[in-house]
Amino acid sequence: MTLTIEHRFRGPARSGNGGYTAGSLAALVAGTDGHAVEVTLRMPPPLDTALAVAADGATTRLLDGDAVVAEARLVPDELPTVEAVAPDVAAEAMASYAGLRKHPFPGCFACGTDRGPGDGLQVYPGPVPGAADTVASLWVPHAAFADHGDVVDSVEHVGVAVAWAALDCVGGWSEDLEGRPMVLGRMTARVDALPVVGEPHVVVGRRLGVDGRKSFTAGTLYDADGRVVATAQHVWIAVDPTTFN
Repeated sequence: MTLTIEHRFRGPARSGNGGYTAGSLAALVAGTDGHAVEVTLRMPPPLDTALAVAADGATTRLLDGDAVVAEARLVPDELPTVEAVAPDVAAEAMASYAGLRKHPFPGCFACGTDRGPGDGLQVYPGPVPGAADTVASLWVPHAAFADHGDVVDSVEHVGVAVAWAALDCVGGWSEDLEGRPMVLGRMTARVDALPVVGEPHVVVGRRLGVDGRKSFTAGTLYDADGRVVATAQHVWIAVDPTTFN
């Protein structure tokens, strides 16, 4: 089996969006329904390259030749949620999105300001007033990202990889991504329900801490009724963005 990360699903200019790549691999891990999957990215995911998927016991690996791109495994399901905010609060927060001023990866599939509707997810997390270290964004899944294998009662959904991508950068922007550019090193996520196309969602992120070059964050995706759709934790690595672009 192979997996190809198309150029449109990039994060930095020359590699795959971390959340989309991690979610694509997580979707191939056996027994993941309703369970948390941890994906560790070992190198920048190559674009437009057929990458081998190999399962070895409890670990599923994504390989570029002999090089390990990512590793995935099931983990215990206990993932804390970031408290929801009202849709109008999330909309207000988007207006203060730091990426509108300066973005290290403006072509990012999830949060890039160079990506239009149906091309990128346009998740623009801005600070939530009165909530320290917390950011939020509205997100309406576009029909261009519908997974036509996931149609229930004539309702279209996006797939697991897009759900992971929507939960990716909201964590990064809870940190000072403008002044401290980072890329995703590890993401652990549990998808409880697939996001519905055309339905307003709220995605919320929170900064948890820093240790050297590593930053730790969390994110939760809510549907229009305030129910948890998916939740995640992240480990980020501070980088020089010029080496990725």
